Amino acid sequence: MREDLEAAKRLAIRAGAILLKHYVQPKVHWKGRGNTVTEADHLANAFLIKELKQMFPADGFLSEEEPDNPDRLLKTRVWIIDPLDGTLEFINRFDEFAVMIGLSIDGVPNMGVVYQPITEKLYYAELGGGAFLTENRTTHLLQVSRESDPLGMTIAVNRSHHTSVVDVIRQKLGIRNTIAFGSMGLKVGLICEGRAHQYLHVSSHTSQWDTCAPEIILHEAGGRITDIFNKPLRYNALEVRNLDGVIASNGTIHEQIAQATQSAMAKAV
Repeated sequence: MREDLEAAKRLAIRAGAILLKHYVQPKVHWKGRGNTVTEADHLANAFLIKELKQMFPADGFLSEEEPDNPDRLLKTRVWIIDPLDGTLEFINRFDEFAVMIGLSIDGVPNMGVVYQPITEKLYYAELGGGAFLTENRTTHLLQVSRESDPLGMTIAVNRSHHTSVVDVIRQKLGIRNTIAFGSMGLKVGLICEGRAHQYLHVSSHTSQWDTCAPEIILHEAGGRITDIFNKPLRYNALEVRNLDGVIASNGTIHEQIAQATQSAMAKAV
């Protein structure tokens, strides 16, 4: 398993370098209404898929920027990749974007890497091995904050896609503090570092590549990710979207977050 992790770390850093070559003047395309993609997405994706297939030819692959091959459903090991998480931040030249590489085994995240190219922050974990952050040439163990008082908690919110229902849930829970950030992987990283305590995405607009790598890192740091019904997310499923949303937290009031989210969503409908 160590070979998987070391390969993912190396490749994430190299893919990050590809993104940085296009950071100053990105070429932007549309792949659907309200859904942008850049040439950098495609180049980083092509690099990652090529390298991983050469190293692990028997594995399956699922990537945001790659046509889905149903053969992956027959595989035990599947690499789940987002070559550029936080595309709008990248286009607007915020540093809050990341390369994310996860490995699912039997539908469960087993290894994950989230790399922020501008700051060179590298979050990584493998199942049972702990979660770590390498920053400024120093590596340290990640551990979520055990804060359980909502007044002392901070919720990470989407910089580019913030929704009012999240504010309703936050107020229902009694949480006053927010921090706006881009990439979902980096928002989960804030929870792993203890700088935030929860993150919510209540729609079906995230997919397996948004959560696979962050989930194993948060799990190993002592936190939790579920859908809004407090059920585990499943990977290498035919449906790539997380249809029932995502809750990421430090785990101390996870059930209360799920209940408040379900209540707010029912009223919104």
